[in-house]
Amino acid sequence: MSDTVKETLGFQAEVKQLLHLMIHSLYSNKEIFLRELVSNASDALDKLRFRALADDILYEGDESLRIRIDYDKDAGTVTISDNGIGMDREEVIANLGTIAKSGTAEFLANLSGDQKKDAGLIGQFGVGFYSGFIVADRVTVLTRKAGMPADAGVKWESAGDGEFTLEPQTQDSRGTTIVLHLKSEEKEFADAWRLKSLVKKYSDHIAFPVEMPVEKSPADDEEDKTERSADEAVAYESVNAATALWTLPKSEISDDEYKSFYKHISHDFSDPLTWSHNKVEGKLEYTSLLYLPTRAPFDLYNREAPRGLKLYVQRVFIMDDAEQFLPLYLRFAKGVVDSNDLSLNVSRELLQNDKAVESMRGGLTKRILDMLTKLAKDNKDDEYSKFWKEFGRVLKEGPAEDYANREKIAKLLRFSSTHDDSGAESVTLDDYLERARSEQKKIYYVTAESYKAGLHSPHIEIFRKKGIEVLVMHDRIDEWMMSHLNEYAEHTFQDVAKGKLDLGDVETEEDKKKQEEVEKQVEPLLTRIKDVLKDDVEAVRVTHRLTDSPACLVVAEHDMGVQMRKIMEAAGQAMPESKPTLEINPEHPLLKRLEQQSGERFDDLTRILLDQATLAGGDQLKDPGDYVSRLNRLIVELAG
Repeated sequence: MSDTVKETLGFQAEVKQLLHLMIHSLYSNKEIFLRELVSNASDALDKLRFRALADDILYEGDESLRIRIDYDKDAGTVTISDNGIGMDREEVIANLGTIAKSGTAEFLANLSGDQKKDAGLIGQFGVGFYSGFIVADRVTVLTRKAGMPADAGVKWESAGDGEFTLEPQTQDSRGTTIVLHLKSEEKEFADAWRLKSLVKKYSDHIAFPVEMPVEKSPADDEEDKTERSADEAVAYESVNAATALWTLPKSEISDDEYKSFYKHISHDFSDPLTWSHNKVEGKLEYTSLLYLPTRAPFDLYNREAPRGLKLYVQRVFIMDDAEQFLPLYLRFAKGVVDSNDLSLNVSRELLQNDKAVESMRGGLTKRILDMLTKLAKDNKDDEYSKFWKEFGRVLKEGPAEDYANREKIAKLLRFSSTHDDSGAESVTLDDYLERARSEQKKIYYVTAESYKAGLHSPHIEIFRKKGIEVLVMHDRIDEWMMSHLNEYAEHTFQDVAKGKLDLGDVETEEDKKKQEEVEKQVEPLLTRIKDVLKDDVEAVRVTHRLTDSPACLVVAEHDMGVQMRKIMEAAGQAMPESKPTLEINPEHPLLKRLEQQSGERFDDLTRILLDQATLAGGDQLKDPGDYVSRLNRLIVELAG
């Protein structure tokens, strides 16, 4: 592009789609445009102040940082300007013409067309600059990057219709000015009182002054027009508190101010579920303001997505998404941490090896777990249940990642169980132990593809008969989680589909004696079955698990279960060959009938028995056609 030519460029396809959806879905909440644009201006000022720590020439002789809001009723415009970091041409195209967020396509695919539902999704995605098009039919951006010459300015303009124009301009001052050319039905926003009320409502906590022209009476204004020259400066006054919220005493901050600040740092439209504001003094001095969101962001399960807290050092902004202060399983938490001990020129690399950061990380992790514990204990308005529905799967990553806090995390977990046939994940480990028999030393659980499959698993039949509760784990992450959670409150966990079942003191001596007698009686049958299935199973033995089913498959105590193997195979991992053990129920009529068979009929029935046990355990058959052929032969024989 030459120095004088205007160029027309097209928006990225995702931008066009988002603009269309946003303008229609957010219309009922259109006033948020000012909050979003003021937040962006605040970020630009933060970035300038941080970069100027290393190069104060970026201030260009003016260290007074501020945001200004102007309006023109006659022209129908609202103008938001800042003297922050500004942008060059490439940054303008990247920031205003494209969406660089990972997972954008997935996010857009989740939009349903339901305006109310989509408004919430768009809110968590963060609309930022594009929110201006909710009230404006044309937006003009004038910007120059700090430290660059005056003729390096850029003018960007668009009607939000799929394309935008770029042209060079001369701009004496650094920073960015956004001019909203209001739609005819939105002229109400070109009004001092309306704009001031929105600043107070959404942006009072912004740490920089938000200034507007000093209002004058009509008589004063008329007098000014005659006395003041056309180029005389307009007088401005700050219309917000301009104090970093987290630096104020808790007693001076209202709930609405806490909620408003959350929306500023998270760009979420929903109120937070809860928050914790805390000041630590002693060897380390830092202030934290931590929030638990109400809803999960669209990219929650992308472990590579930007995450973390906003980091300030002595009230100077250092970086967004400082992930070193919280473990990955708490990546849903939002907030600010402001340290008095870290260096102002700290980098992400230095944070990784800083002892102070390690100590702060431990304290902040404990703070969030305490917030969750309190939320779970109070659970007013079912708030913890809402949290668990949105973030439970991420919290399940905790036992593997945070050994020191495993017990605390375990107390926060929620499970389905055989105690309640609804399938709701509402059972705590404390609930389970409260109902357990006094002599019970284990917490029993089964993993399955779904709650219904777990509930009908043959592995839990003996537990139903004896009235012992079993946790039903039907989330794909559950088996992996349980491999890192060995015990809770002096009770060990036992996967009922693994190893040789030992009910311990729950079984009577009479039960054990009867089982030994049965094993001796059917030993010849076990040998015959093993001869047929020697290539497919590790062993054949009498079961103590079954009361209604003829057989089940059991893996070794430390082998992967069916669900975990499926996950690993889906991820492309080569799995070592592992043979299960077939357990049979000699009391079942099918086994009594099998005992009377011989030859090919015995072989067919034995293999059908294995295939049924495979299906009942949630696994797939290696050769479904072979199973169907055998079953058909048996049906024909019976029918004949």
